[in-house]
Amino acid sequence: MSQDRGPRRLRSLDRSALIAASVTALSLTASGCMVVHGEREVLPAATQAEAAKALQQFTNAYNEADKEYDSSLDADFVTGALEDIDRARLKAGAANNPDGNPTHTPLTLTDAKYTIPKKAGWPRWFLADAAGNKGGTSRWLLVFTRGGLDEPWQVAYLTLVAPEKVPEFKTDADGFAEAVPANSTDVAVAPGNLSKDYTAYLKTGGDGFTDGLNTDQWRTARKKNAKKPGLVTQYIDEPLTSGAYAPLALRTKDGGALVFFTTHHYEKQTAAQGTSVPTPNKDVLALTTGEIKQSLTMQFVSNEVALDPAKGSGDQKVAVLGRIQGLTSAQGE
Repeated sequence: MSQDRGPRRLRSLDRSALIAASVTALSLTASGCMVVHGEREVLPAATQAEAAKALQQFTNAYNEADKEYDSSLDADFVTGALEDIDRARLKAGAANNPDGNPTHTPLTLTDAKYTIPKKAGWPRWFLADAAGNKGGTSRWLLVFTRGGLDEPWQVAYLTLVAPEKVPEFKTDADGFAEAVPANSTDVAVAPGNLSKDYTAYLKTGGDGFTDGLNTDQWRTARKKNAKKPGLVTQYIDEPLTSGAYAPLALRTKDGGALVFFTTHHYEKQTAAQGTSVPTPNKDVLALTTGEIKQSLTMQFVSNEVALDPAKGSGDQKVAVLGRIQGLTSAQGE
């Protein structure tokens, strides 16, 4: 996935110190001293070695699941938008190829860089940015998250971005990054509002986003496909912002933020009387319930990554750098 300009090393905190600080509450009650709660301490999410191990574990599991078309093989390593997209993809693959993926090519990720923020509380998370053997020259950007030390690292977001589009991140003296809160007011759009603003833009347009493949060009393509002879297509877009779909943002060197967020989409095709909906491909059919007569409603989950400029810094438009969308289910009527 994509590039990372993450920390160079975890200097003074070794693994044991990190665990102790994260899970221990030290009570000095005899003298009435304060209580220090590990979950409130601002700590690095992981060490470089832990991040590298998490990436390797994910890649191994992802490849096994893809080879066998079996979502149980990587279920422990995916969550949120990626889990929805990956699970549906594997389900369709298994339905059409019960013996496994006949075109399986293992994913390899190299030149990995890790951007690891310091933050208090859970979940903690980090960004892995790597070159892949798929997706051309794009960088693979994977956001790993976990809700506690006894939980595995899981990938919630996976996007592909052109190398020159990956920003530089703000880091401290030890090389650690800064997580931007969902309600931050020092960027053009609070990260927690991006999913809502983006889905509103897809419906009505506006000037909040820069032109590109995932903004005005997508709206133009939808408008073109909305009405064809004998077929009408309707689009509904909804934000997804809670739980594993919560947005995650990193401070960029220029004061803005790189934000990962999720959206939910419906696409309904309705055929005119006397005609029928075009027969979808076999992967769509594998995820379809009901009989396709006059309509087909497809549900998609999409995960996006966007550059959110610092408030007051020149152009205040958000740039959507990458988007990966997957069909999760369909209903025929």
